[in-house]
Amino acid sequence: MKTSTAQLAEHSSGVIAGPASRRPIDLVHLSKYTLGNRSLENELLGLFRTQAGVYLARLVEAADDMEWKNAAHSLKGSARGLGAWALAELAEEAEKLLAAADARPAIMDRIAAAIADVNAFIDSVAEA
Repeated sequence: MKTSTAQLAEHSSGVIAGPASRRPIDLVHLSKYTLGNRSLENELLGLFRTQAGVYLARLVEAADDMEWKNAAHSLKGSARGLGAWALAELAEEAEKLLAAADARPAIMDRIAAAIADVNAFIDSVAEA
């Protein structure tokens, strides 16, 4: 199996990332999204780190299907913008759990774990 150029692309932080990467954030995507502006990347990473907790709290506190769907949708969009593909997929899965309140605790646990992975990764790559 050949490795694509995107899979071998190296971000300025020296971390290899790409579509096949198992990293919590696709740094190649983020770099393309920010046109390689490291300052903007760091700002977006910090904003996501702050907002992810807000989205999770909204899921926990959702009083009805619409609040649940909106919280999951917001998390999905934010994760996709950052290149946090696994988290975005979980948020999309959660978004579809309308009228399935009994399934929500399990997906929230998975989302919380994915957010923790993303945040730890952010801490490891963000510039001080």
